[in-house]
Amino acid sequence: MPSDFGPSVVTLGNFDGMHRGHRHLITVAVEHARQRQAKAAAITFYPHPAAVHQPERGLIQLQSLPDRLGALQALGLDGVLVVAYTLEFSRLTPGEFAQRYLADGFGAVEVVAGRDIRFGADNSGNLDTMRQLGQRLGFGLTVVEDQFDSADPKADRWSSSAVRQALVSGDAAQAARVLGRPHRVTGLVVHGDGRGRQLGFPTANLGGRITGLIPADGVYAGYIVRPGAVASGAGVADVVLPAAISVGVNPTFTTPGTAQPQRRVEAYALGRDDLDLYDQVIAVDFVARLRHTLAFADTAALVTQMRSDAAAAARILYARPPDRVRVDL
Repeated sequence: MPSDFGPSVVTLGNFDGMHRGHRHLITVAVEHARQRQAKAAAITFYPHPAAVHQPERGLIQLQSLPDRLGALQALGLDGVLVVAYTLEFSRLTPGEFAQRYLADGFGAVEVVAGRDIRFGADNSGNLDTMRQLGQRLGFGLTVVEDQFDSADPKADRWSSSAVRQALVSGDAAQAARVLGRPHRVTGLVVHGDGRGRQLGFPTANLGGRITGLIPADGVYAGYIVRPGAVASGAGVADVVLPAAISVGVNPTFTTPGTAQPQRRVEAYALGRDDLDLYDQVIAVDFVARLRHTLAFADTAALVTQMRSDAAAAARILYARPPDRVRVDL
């Protein structure tokens, strides 16, 4: 860390997904830093603590670390420290963490935290601990209340867990409400079976390592986003493409008794058969789920449904301009 960084207003967390609650927390920290004429900083962790303590869970983060850092930077922070989360780090007591990272590292004059903050060995540090440490180490504490949809009094607070639960159940619209934008996965476009093009619906198939949590199987309305096309001077119509997206194994073409095929993310750019996306890294943004995965009696029935899906996706997407779609990765 730069030896001359500070004094600072600091916040900390995993910030997985950078949902609306995270953004509110960061915004408060930035505003308080400006009022104090101090630096605004955040501490985040990689990998996710669950990947270290419970690797058997196979936790997939909502977004990549570069995506998270880009979202943090966009909110006006002057610095972000990414702490390598290891078993050794996890054994620091709350006091050791506060001394090393908050007081000595950032020269904290204020810490901004949510009510659910936990830090230090065995998550033994909480708000009261942070307040006591601040009195000893010379920083104040600002508590940010839980954030939720004020229009829905029964709504749960905005959280990464709420986003994850919505995606696992296929509710992309609810995930987008908590995130404040469509959920995104990113990957390389690879060659598939070519079946979509034969049926009149050429799809971009994500392969290799896909970044981001893939929602439940089904058909979705969303967007293909081509950040690489920006550098070539392409217009928005070739960068952000309304799409119908399929997630799953395509049961219509799965032969009983054979090995279960790998789940796929396939996106059809509505009305476009002129695109060559192979070997491009693209993003797929999920706006709303259209239906569950179905098996059809024959190809004709499948094509009829695909036409219906494309029309349904168009009705949703053309009624909602992509003002929250980012063209960066």
